[in-house]
Amino acid sequence: MPAAAVRRPGVAAPSISSTSDWGAREASGAIEVLDSAPDKIVVHHTATPNSEDTSQEQAFALAQQVQEYHMDSNGWVDTGQNFTNSRGGYLLEGRHQSLAALESGSQHVVGAHAGEQNSVSLGIENEGTYSQAEVPAALWESLVELCSYMVGQYGIGAGEIYGHRDFMSTACPGDVLYARLPELREAVAAAVGGVAVDPVVWPLVRGGSRGPVVSALQWLLRSGGAEVPVDGVFDARTGRATAGVRGGSASCFATRVAEPDVFGGRDWARLAPVVSGGSGAAVRAVQVLLTWRGFAVGEQGRFDRRTASSVREFQASVGVAVSGVVDEGTWLRLLAR
Repeated sequence: MPAAAVRRPGVAAPSISSTSDWGAREASGAIEVLDSAPDKIVVHHTATPNSEDTSQEQAFALAQQVQEYHMDSNGWVDTGQNFTNSRGGYLLEGRHQSLAALESGSQHVVGAHAGEQNSVSLGIENEGTYSQAEVPAALWESLVELCSYMVGQYGIGAGEIYGHRDFMSTACPGDVLYARLPELREAVAAAVGGVAVDPVVWPLVRGGSRGPVVSALQWLLRSGGAEVPVDGVFDARTGRATAGVRGGSASCFATRVAEPDVFGGRDWARLAPVVSGGSGAAVRAVQVLLTWRGFAVGEQGRFDRRTASSVREFQASVGVAVSGVVDEGTWLRLLAR
């Protein structure tokens, strides 16, 4: 368990149907169970139709469909996420043994829902597509209950609730549900008697996005050898250039929905080099972002004294180590919306 974690085991356990309750297939391989607690929760949507059938039977059928796709199409040993939440508010165990691990408060089942975060995060798939549609009240209430129980069992900070897009290049869990994550954190904090602070996260850009963040992306792509215009517009050409940078498939890979023109999450960290001097396209990216943030820069494309001074001023303003070096933490804060 993380050193700062404080368990709140008094949080009531919601009703959660086990894998045997909904008729799951046996896993095709070993389920990895860690003797340690996760430190965050990752919220997803299934990107499936927004069914008007809110029955438990529909919830069970959904869980079976998800498992079938994850095992037979993705080649995973079992359902990717730890838990599933239906539009009717029914909660289900996803990957085998996740429920027992959650009830123990000391173990964690490694899923296949968020790339390199799998070993330290719990994944929740929420039935439906929330790019534009509103979140059903029943689903919202059960999501708050499940997250509150998870936070209580593991001592996870209420602010450590993320969307899938915060870690990977995907629009998941949809713009509508993602926009409600601050509200979710606050609701969970109220339920457990804690405080929620929204995390600093990497931005998502996609087809049609415009502005200095896109310009910075284009300069970074150029620094890696891509031939893209620097016009601040995320067009198809820019999208194609990101394909070699993305750490996973260009989709919410737990679903059938392809997302070829999105870039975000920790793919930014893979693209952005440490900058401490010199010249070139990566320096131009730094300067674009500093100017956007209201800091002066020197000669374009050169990491001169004026630019280095502004980097230090920016670092001091956001509370990171003042080094004058644009490292991952500085890139994150320069890019964050």
